[in-house]
Amino acid sequence: MSEADYSAWLGRTEETHDELCATLVRRIATTFDEASPAVGQALPPLWHWAFFQEPVPESGLGADGHPARGGFLPAADNRNRMWAGSEVEFLEPLRVGGRTVRQTRIEKIEEKSGRTGALLFVSLRHEYVQDGRLTLRERQDIVYREPTPPKLGGGEPAAAGDWNETVVPTPTLLFRYSAVTFNGHRIHYDWPYVTEAEGYTGLVVHGPLIATLMLRAFCRANPDARVRRFSHRGQRPLIAPQPFQVSGRIVRAGVVELWAGNDSGIAQIGEVHFD
Repeated sequence: MSEADYSAWLGRTEETHDELCATLVRRIATTFDEASPAVGQALPPLWHWAFFQEPVPESGLGADGHPARGGFLPAADNRNRMWAGSEVEFLEPLRVGGRTVRQTRIEKIEEKSGRTGALLFVSLRHEYVQDGRLTLRERQDIVYREPTPPKLGGGEPAAAGDWNETVVPTPTLLFRYSAVTFNGHRIHYDWPYVTEAEGYTGLVVHGPLIATLMLRAFCRANPDARVRRFSHRGQRPLIAPQPFQVSGRIVRAGVVELWAGNDSGIAQIGEVHFD
């Protein structure tokens, strides 16, 4: 398909309203086995991904569990949709309990060729406004790839960093993260579908879950740091319940490299700018 085929989607906008309610925040906290912030306190980094999910009835879902194609996002038929990466700029903390607006624009659509075939990249620009104040800016990259066998290994083993945490991605963790983010993508909880229809060897760990755990490990190791910007990009899938590590190192003043992976290679890389 040519770029002209996507001209109807470029520049599209939508506005989503949500309340960062304490009930859902408690469920997110329980998913991560953490204390829950109270109403008025700062929402931990990247927990906002559990909000602003427009509910779609089952009749409106595609075979993969995502909303059927051709609505707000392009109709990339017969391709598998994945969250490729994102960049988040933290301007002010989002507060638990506050009513918030997410304003979204389709910024870029680009066709590329990769190791697994043709790839369609769609970049979204989000801005989050709470109580009339801009709190976050975010670029989210979605990739649609042809249904070819996934690349599960072959990279350099993940190295040790200045800090390292081991994560055991149990099916319960994946199910709960799907639940709190209202993510119906079947590769995270439906064993027959993910192994038979998409060719993975097991349940796939969510890319945003890995990113959240990478950034959490940085915050734990550097409790006085204030995160200003965070970016991440997927390299390959991680499969449950194989343990993986989230690690990082400070490369220069105010800049950190992050990565997640196991003996089969690095699965996700990230970068933090902080004060």
